[in-house]
Amino acid sequence: MTAAPPAPALRGELLRMRDFRLLWAGETTSMLGSSVASVALPLVAVVTLHASTFTVGLLTAAAWLPWLLAGLPAGAWVDRSRKRPMMQVCNTVSMAVFASVPIAAWLGVLTMTHLLVAATVGGVAKVFFTLAYRAYLPILVGGERLLEANTRLQGSESAAQIAGPGLAGLLAQAFGAVSGVLADVVSFGVAVLCLRSVRAGETPRVDTAERRLLAEIRDGLRFVVHDPYLRTLTTFSAMSNIALMGFKSIQVVYLARHLGAGPGQIGMVLALAGAGGLFGATLAGRVASRFGTARGFLLCEMFAAPMTLLGPIGGGATGLALFTAAGFGTGVGFVASNVLTGTFRQQYCPAELFGRITASTSALNYGAIPLGGLLGGVLGETIGVRETLWLMAAAQVLSVTVLLFGPIRPLRDFPPPRRSGVPA
Repeated sequence: MTAAPPAPALRGELLRMRDFRLLWAGETTSMLGSSVASVALPLVAVVTLHASTFTVGLLTAAAWLPWLLAGLPAGAWVDRSRKRPMMQVCNTVSMAVFASVPIAAWLGVLTMTHLLVAATVGGVAKVFFTLAYRAYLPILVGGERLLEANTRLQGSESAAQIAGPGLAGLLAQAFGAVSGVLADVVSFGVAVLCLRSVRAGETPRVDTAERRLLAEIRDGLRFVVHDPYLRTLTTFSAMSNIALMGFKSIQVVYLARHLGAGPGQIGMVLALAGAGGLFGATLAGRVASRFGTARGFLLCEMFAAPMTLLGPIGGGATGLALFTAAGFGTGVGFVASNVLTGTFRQQYCPAELFGRITASTSALNYGAIPLGGLLGGVLGETIGVRETLWLMAAAQVLSVTVLLFGPIRPLRDFPPPRRSGVPA
């Protein structure tokens, strides 16, 4: 199926949908807060608590470890449940747990253990929210508007990643690093209010009472294992995420301690690097139209991976410029490819299995992220931060070989939707 850019009539129709506008506004605000917090939490660890490189890597790992621990059962629960109420509960839990961080800091009792627990609990809420959100979007907008909806939402996320680090740096310089976490708390509150105003109904499954949770989890796993396209994408994403998060988990340490950047400079560098993601989101539809969805995805990944090699080069102002260029280039490729593959999965996977299929792929994809975070922290302590960045960049390039030798390489477009049940 060729996911060409939507016709102008559909484009206007999507923007006239009140429920989509509310979802879009809430998620944009929440993503901005999360982008601020993604820089603020490591800054709190490095600047306020004087954490080691390994501990900073552990903080990144804690936020993503729940995908390994809770991803598979979460997918089954999402398929059983109404998605919107679950998303509201998840945002409320995240708001409460991250609010405890600035409160503890103001009381003078904040510890690294507190940060790790908050990151882990917030990560569990994120698992359930992400799975429910991805299953809810096709219900909200319909299949023919998915590419545009994903493009707009991914574009908002990329814009948040531009503004978030800069805002985190400014807040850290003016009010202390913990103030960025407070901004994340406020953003979750806005997202909860927006979701409460969405009116689109949904019908939960009614056949779950007789089925055991493990059997439902097994259905999702079997679908992924037997499907060559999902199996290839999952394997590639896991390898890529290990390398990418091994790189990102120690980037604040590298910028602060090796390139001598202050909080404001770190925020600016990461914001400029994040601008590539915004460009990539706007590019996805054009790439799909010109090259095809599958070929366009492959081209985006082949462009993005080598750009990571620029990150560890040089020092001082030159090093900061090259690090920014690396982030911009990887953002262009990775975000565009995420729009294309995200839309493909939403169109390809049977709706009744979508939560479990997504959980099965995400448990490995996102479960690889804490491994990458731990790996970055351990290697940063043992062989050096710059050397670890080089190693992770090389691993990122090597991960693309999975795509070059898989079933996606000869395709112009991703295959059409599967309407059958679980493969035998």
